[in-house]
Amino acid sequence: QVQLVESGGGLVQAGGSLRVSCAAPGGIFRNYVMGWFRQAPGKGREFVARISWSGGSTYYADSVKGRFTISRDNAKKTVYLQMNSLKPEDTAVYYCAASVGGADFGFWGQGTQVTVSS
Repeated sequence: QVQLVESGGGLVQAGGSLRVSCAAPGGIFRNYVMGWFRQAPGKGREFVARISWSGGSTYYADSVKGRFTISRDNAKKTVYLQMNSLKPEDTAVYYCAASVGGADFGFWGQGTQVTVSS
């Protein structure tokens, strides 16, 4: 079982920055492909970004490309999402997820709220 714990959400003004973190204290973190997803009020969950096990490969949704950066520290078993130039439409609950062994993202954190005020 993979346990994921997000932190770092909060309230920020439009144009501001915020970093959310996701710790995976158990398991073999370096083997996981990690991703960030978000769910805005009244909408479905959408993909934000993902990062390979080594950190050498990243992929972003078009809506966040150039503003968000995903990174990981395998020694700390933590993945980060740095969010810059935030917009009100970025307001959502942000979830981290893990993919193990090439499967779909099957392990999820509890989510952290990010609110961007205009």
